[in-house]
Amino acid sequence: MDYSRYQTLNITRRGDNGAVLDIQMKALNGKLPTADHQGHRELTEIWRDVSADDSVRCAVLRGEGQGFSGGGDLGLVQDMAQDFAVRSRVWKEARDLVYNVINCDKPIVSAMHGPAVGAGLVAGLLADISIASRGAKIVDGHTRLGVAAGDHAAIIWPLLCGMAKAKYYLMLCEPVSGEEAERIGLVSLAVEEAELLPKAYEVADRLASGSQSAIRWTKYALNNWLRQAGPSFDTSLALEFMGFGGPDVREGLASLRDKRAPRF
Repeated sequence: MDYSRYQTLNITRRGDNGAVLDIQMKALNGKLPTADHQGHRELTEIWRDVSADDSVRCAVLRGEGQGFSGGGDLGLVQDMAQDFAVRSRVWKEARDLVYNVINCDKPIVSAMHGPAVGAGLVAGLLADISIASRGAKIVDGHTRLGVAAGDHAAIIWPLLCGMAKAKYYLMLCEPVSGEEAERIGLVSLAVEEAELLPKAYEVADRLASGSQSAIRWTKYALNNWLRQAGPSFDTSLALEFMGFGGPDVREGLASLRDKRAPRF
């Protein structure tokens, strides 16, 4: 598999025979990885390649710079709000991102530090083993932007932390620390930031050295819980993208650019 075509992801191999694929989202703005047009598309497509690559036994997803992911590039959000063709394309990518992670037959480990928002958070929380630094800041930023919490929110948050907690954090756009995320079951583990990558690699190496049929089939069976939630996810995503054609997203976008509270 030739991963050189990916421009927004640093992809390297590690472990025995390069069986662990290390996927690092690049900090394109110098601070945080953000999803522009190309980045959003590549984060969607990489999981198909991971699944098709017989030499890979596990993948680790991590961020570069000050955090795991900074959410959608504001230019991408602007284009989605103004252009139906762009909105339609990104809707399909957002749908495929969720299902590609769920259907990837290789186990995925995420290592989240600092802010974790947007498309990166989709893969981070849908990963089979999600590990966060205790000081990580997990935020589903949709309602702050003025659109419904689509993406991965409806399909995974209630299953991980329960409906009451999911509604609280998603409707209020309330940040969740890595430590709190572990307490409520939103992530698998929380560790000190210095231990984050060593722990992620340790878990990935254990998965890569285990029975591949047993591990992959266990993942497939467990992810049927997520497949059953597919209709709820599809509805939430449709409502989110309906919002990108409405007035609230314009105010949400303006408030982010002006660094002020929105006035909906």
